[in-house]
Amino acid sequence: MHAVLAALLPVFLLIVAGFALRRFLIAEDAHWIGMERLLYYVMFPALLIGTLARADLGKVPVFAIGITLLAAVLIMSGLCLALRPLLARYFGADGPAFTSLFQGATRWQTFVALPVAGSLFGDLGLALASVAMLAMTPLLNVLCVSVLVRYASPATPGWRNVASGVVQNPLIWACAVGIALNPVSGFVPQPINAVIDALGRSSLALGLLIVGAGLRLGELIRPNAVVVVTCALKLVVMPAIAIAIAAGFGLVGANLLVIVCCTAVPAASNSYILARQMGGDAALMAQIITFETVLAAVTMPVAIGLAS
Repeated sequence: MHAVLAALLPVFLLIVAGFALRRFLIAEDAHWIGMERLLYYVMFPALLIGTLARADLGKVPVFAIGITLLAAVLIMSGLCLALRPLLARYFGADGPAFTSLFQGATRWQTFVALPVAGSLFGDLGLALASVAMLAMTPLLNVLCVSVLVRYASPATPGWRNVASGVVQNPLIWACAVGIALNPVSGFVPQPINAVIDALGRSSLALGLLIVGAGLRLGELIRPNAVVVVTCALKLVVMPAIAIAIAAGFGLVGANLLVIVCCTAVPAASNSYILARQMGGDAALMAQIITFETVLAAVTMPVAIGLAS
C-alpha cells in the first residue's frame, strides 16, 4: 500500500496544482481548451505511439486484458440500464440526468489512468494501459453516444455520426499506429523517436493539470442521490467487476493492477463536453466528474492496494 500511495501522490498533487493554476494564474477558459486540444490530438497520441512501438507485446496478455475490460464495460452498461426505472421513480432522474449517470459510471479518465500506470510499472504499465484504451475507447464511444441519442436527444439515432466519431478518435489511431510500428520500431530514425518521446513525457503532467483545472469545487456543496449512485458505481462496483473477471482469466501482478487502475479512475472530463453538445444534463455531469475526481484520491489507492 505504501508503494501505491507513493506512486499516486504525485498524480493527485498535479491535479491540485492544475486547480490552483486555474484559480490564481490562468483563469481564461480559452487557454485550457487550447491545451486540451493539443494534448488530445498531438501529445497523448505521441505517448501511445512511442509506448506501443517499443513495448514487448509478447509479454502482454492482450486478449485477456481486452476481453476483461470489454466485459466490465458491457456489464456496467447493462446495470445502468437496469437501474434507470428505479432512478426515475425514486430520485426523479429524467432522460438527460440518466445519460450523465451512464457516462459517469462507464467512461474513464485517460489523463489519470496513464500517469498512474506509468508511475506504478513504467513502460510496461503504459503499454498495458494503452491496450486497455484500445479495448475500451471504441465501445464506450458507441455506447455513450447511443445512450445520449436515445435518452437526451430528440433526434433519430445517427449511426453514421457514431461510427464517424469512433473512426476519427485520435487515440484509437495512435494505438493502431503504435502497434503497426512495433515490429519495425528499430528502423525508426532516432530524431523522430526523440520528438515522440519528448511529446509523450510532457503529456502526462499536462493532462493532470488539465484535470485539476476542470474541477468545480462549488459542485461539492449539495450532492444529490444520482451523484452518489454514480460515484459508487464507477469507483467501487466497476473495479470489483473487473477484478472478478480478471480472476477468471488468471491475471495477476501488473496486468491485474493496471486493469484496476483503468476501471477505478474518475469519468473522462470530455463527458461534460459530450453532454453539453448532445442535450445531456451538463451541470450534473460536471458535478459527477468533480466528485469522482476528489473521491478517487481515496478510493484508487484502496482498490489498487487490495488488488495487489
